[in-house]
Amino acid sequence: MTISAPREPAQAEETPTAPPRARMAFVVLGLCFALSVIGRGLGESFTVFLKPISDSFGWDRSEVVSIYSLTALAGGLAAPLIGRLFDHSGPRTVYALGLLLLGSAFTAAAHAQALWQFQISIGLCVGIGIALIGNVPNSILLGRWFGKKLPTAMAVIYSATGAGVLILLPGSQLLIDAIGWRSTYQAFGAATFILLVPLALLPWRLFAAGAPHITRPVADELAGDAWTLSRALRHHAFWALFSTFFFTAVGMYAIAPQVVAYLIDAGFAPLQAATAWGFSGVVLLFGMLGVSALDGLIGRRPSVLFSYAVSIAGILMLWALQFSPNIFLLTGFVVCFGSMIGSRGPLLSATAMKIFRGRRLGTIYGTITIGSGLGSALGSWSGGVIHDLTHGYDAVILLALVSVVIGMIPFLVVPALRT
Repeated sequence: MTISAPREPAQAEETPTAPPRARMAFVVLGLCFALSVIGRGLGESFTVFLKPISDSFGWDRSEVVSIYSLTALAGGLAAPLIGRLFDHSGPRTVYALGLLLLGSAFTAAAHAQALWQFQISIGLCVGIGIALIGNVPNSILLGRWFGKKLPTAMAVIYSATGAGVLILLPGSQLLIDAIGWRSTYQAFGAATFILLVPLALLPWRLFAAGAPHITRPVADELAGDAWTLSRALRHHAFWALFSTFFFTAVGMYAIAPQVVAYLIDAGFAPLQAATAWGFSGVVLLFGMLGVSALDGLIGRRPSVLFSYAVSIAGILMLWALQFSPNIFLLTGFVVCFGSMIGSRGPLLSATAMKIFRGRRLGTIYGTITIGSGLGSALGSWSGGVIHDLTHGYDAVILLALVSVVIGMIPFLVVPALRT
């Protein structure tokens, strides 16, 4: 499906009963937010399942974390295909496939007995399922409704990670304590299948059409546009965005999958650790909206560099927690690190869509986000391996710190990322 002006939006606009554009835009935003909460919350809930699964089978940390790494890798590698599917088949097909795959994956994981079964179900299938209802399709759909306000809309969507973490991490821990991790996975699968019913009943043609005052001017402007994936691959901005996604993800996800386990090892109770990390979801919303607001006030580069500085402060606080596990350092870590997870994402998405907008936007943007998937996979897997080799977290935290610093370098040297 392209963004050229179709018949549907014109008809919808002329119909007296059609909802006002502004209200419809917020309906679409709410839908994308809800799907992101489900996807990211279910994906990040693995940090709570890590220890019980490891204890059940006696696997090393690196073996269990490999499941999480595959989730990130599969989602990243699938992103360009998902973008292309969205361009050709529209949001209904993409989102429905995502929920169907997630429901099947969690149902299979509830009966898994071997590592490879978890790697296929929770790793590959959940990773692709999250991507199908995640940032790539949401970015493209919201771009048709919000235009120049896309960074703010995307900040709301990226903050869904925090909402999902806040709801599903403590909730998952409570369910695991009450009914066990297998039954919890079974419940996740059943709930996801049920959601397919209301999803199928939504007015997807209207949602996909976008706001006419946005899609029609863009279609006219891009009538002779020649952006293709091969052309984008030869543009320096493509690789600048790719590298920023990649190295930042390495830094963040070297830590994220092991945060709950790290806090437990530092002396916090399991539910306290899961709840504390879950509250990163609260501060993430403020971090997302705050960085996006700064973008409008002081510009893109200062805003992004500020977000990196706050992330670095959070990493240093996490390192200090192993020596002094107190509530003040824990709060500082959750606020600083948690508020900045993905805070650069809305600005990067808006930058990519401004540079590469056109009929192949989904494919191009999806390919750029491979960097995030590869970085998340490498970071989480490397963190698990390093923990097993060193029997500690110092080297893991050092990897995170160095990677985050490298991730911000493109914003210092590439002019296209500043506007």
